[in-house]
Amino acid sequence: MKATIYALLAGLLATIPALGRDFRPLRMQATDSTTTLRPGEQSRGRIVLVHGFMEKGDTFRMLRKRLEKQGFECLVARMKPSDGRSGLEELAAGLKREIDETFGTGQPISIVAFSMGGLVSRHYLQNLGGAARCKSLFTISSPHQGTWAAWAYPSKGAAQMRPGSGFLANLSESEARLGAMPVVSYRTPMDLIILPPTSSVWQRAENLEFTVPLHPLMLNSGPVLDDIERRLMDHYQG
Repeated sequence: MKATIYALLAGLLATIPALGRDFRPLRMQATDSTTTLRPGEQSRGRIVLVHGFMEKGDTFRMLRKRLEKQGFECLVARMKPSDGRSGLEELAAGLKREIDETFGTGQPISIVAFSMGGLVSRHYLQNLGGAARCKSLFTISSPHQGTWAAWAYPSKGAAQMRPGSGFLANLSESEARLGAMPVVSYRTPMDLIILPPTSSVWQRAENLEFTVPLHPLMLNSGPVLDDIERRLMDHYQG
C-alpha cells in the first residue's frame, strides 16, 4: 500500500512543474538571473527570488517583471542541484554566496521564496547570518511543517522536508533569530504538493490563504502577486 502511495506521489511531483508551465499565459525567453539597471537609474531595492524543488527560477518571470517595472533589482537564485540531493544546508550556503557576489555583503535585501525555497531561505536567514540584512521574507506554498509528498523522492533535501525531520526542528528552534522581520506565508487549500496544505502555516508569519487550483499556479495568481508587490513597495518607500 505504501509503495503505491509513494509511486502516485512521485508521478504527481514529476507532472506538476510541466502542468504549471502549460497553464502559464506567457512564454518568455530565458533571461539573465540579475536585473541590470540603466545608467543613472536608481534602485528602489534589492529582491532575491528563490525557486523551489526541481526548478530553475523561470517560474518567477511574472513577479520579476512586475518588480522590475517598479524599479527593484531582482536576483533569481540558481540553486544547484535543484533536487536537494546535497541537502538544504548546502543550497542555503550557495544562496548566501550568490547574494553576496551579486549585491555585496551589506546591502539590504528582501526575499520571496517558493516551496522548497522557503526552507532554504529560512536556513540562510536563521543560521547563516542573513537575517541581519533582510528587510522582509515572503514564502509561497512552503512546507514549513513538512510535506508527505517528500516521501516520494530519495534525496537528502527531500528527507529534510518530511514532517518531523531534524532540519525542520532546527528551523523551529532558531526562528527567533529573525527578530522583528516582517514575514508572510501564502498558501492554497488546494495544494497537492504541500500535504496537508496546512503545512504552509507558520506560526511566526502572517498567514494568508488564496484559493488557487494548483501548487505552481500560486506564482501566477494575480491576488498573490498584487499583495507581494504592495508590501514590498511599502517596505521600500522613500
